[in-house]
Amino acid sequence: QLNVIIRSLLQNLREKIDQLKDLLLRAVSTHQITQLEGDRRQNLVDDLLTRQKQLQASYKNEGTEPDVIRSSLMTGGVKRGVTNPWLLEESEETRGLGFDDLRQQQRRIIEEQDAGLDALSSIISRQKQMGQEIGNELDEQNEIIDDLTNLVENTDDKLRNQTRHVKLVDKKSTSCG
Repeated sequence: QLNVIIRSLLQNLREKIDQLKDLLLRAVSTHQITQLEGDRRQNLVDDLLTRQKQLQASYKNEGTEPDVIRSSLMTGGVKRGVTNPWLLEESEETRGLGFDDLRQQQRRIIEEQDAGLDALSSIISRQKQMGQEIGNELDEQNEIIDDLTNLVENTDDKLRNQTRHVKLVDKKSTSCG
């Protein structure tokens, strides 16, 4: 009964996180929040998703106990000058685990790595999107700067011409007097 409750709560958590992602996407696309705030909230949702996957993985591996000692399988020694590569010291976390337990432990590790890679992938894709947006903004700013430079050059040319005219008028007015 407890397992059913835990499974239900984990599924509910996943659904709530999916709802948060959808609401966040809508809020950003309709400009209800700024892009910066959207990025901050997306990072929080990504953290929630990673934690949910970790909880799911730890729930799946709960209740496993070591049942068979494998040391008898690893017995052997040196025969005819050849060392046995299987006689390495076994780590504490795998000592005493059976084949099925080792397989479950490997699956758990792989699931944790997959969850980490999924989170990393979503973060990298968001950074790519942010980089593209920054590039677009820079392109727009460069166009504005180019336009401004042209306007300043035109104004500078007009100012020089007007200064020349003023000097010419000033020269003529002093010569008449």
